[in-house]
Amino acid sequence: MASRLPGSVGQFGVAIRALVVFTIALGIIYPLAMTGAAQVLFHGNANGSIVQVNGKDVASDLIGQAYTKQAVKNGKPEVDAAGKPVMVADPLWFQTRPSAVAYDAMGSAASQYGPNNADLLTAVNERRQAVAALEQVDPSQVPPDAVTASGSGLDPHISPAYAALQVNRVARERGLSVAQVKQLVKQNTEGRTLGFLGEPRVNVVTLNNDLSALG
Repeated sequence: MASRLPGSVGQFGVAIRALVVFTIALGIIYPLAMTGAAQVLFHGNANGSIVQVNGKDVASDLIGQAYTKQAVKNGKPEVDAAGKPVMVADPLWFQTRPSAVAYDAMGSAASQYGPNNADLLTAVNERRQAVAALEQVDPSQVPPDAVTASGSGLDPHISPAYAALQVNRVARERGLSVAQVKQLVKQNTEGRTLGFLGEPRVNVVTLNNDLSALG
C-alpha cells in the first residue's frame, strides 16, 4: 500500500491541476470572452432587447404585452365579483395574441388544452366574437392567431393578416391616415428567419412603440 502512495498522490495532483486549468478556462475566460463579444457584436440583444421611450426602459421587444384599459359600465369603472378591475382591449393600440400567462415572463407556458377541450373552444369563440366586435368585422374574418395563445405565452408577434385587420381601427381612433398606420406595420414586419424558417410576422411591441411616437 505504501508503494502505491506516491503514484496516487501524483495522479491526484494532475487532477487538481486539470481542475484549476479548466475552471479558469471554461468558468472564467470563456464566459468573459463570450460576454464581451456579445456586448460588442449584439449589444441590444445581449441586454434584453430593451425598448426605450424618452430614455426610459419600457419593454423588451422579445416579450408581448397586454394593451388594455379598465372597462366602464354605466359611467363607472367596472369590477368583477372579487373587486378586481375588468380589463378590455384598448382601441388606441394594436392588440397582440392572447396569453395563457398574462405575459408574465416568470411563468412562460401554454394553456396545455387540447384542440377538443371544451374550455378552450369556449374561450376561442368568445375571443373571436370580441375581436370581431372591436374591429367591426364578421367573425369569419378573424385570423387564428387573434384567438389562440402562443406556446410560450410571451410571443410579441402577430401575423400580417391580424395586423392588417387592426389598421382601420387604430387609424380611426388616433386620427391618423390609414397610409400612415400601414407604413408603421410595414416597418415592424419581420421576414422569415434566415429567409426560409417560419412565417412573416409583426412585432406588436415595437409597432405600438412607434405608434406612440406619433402622439
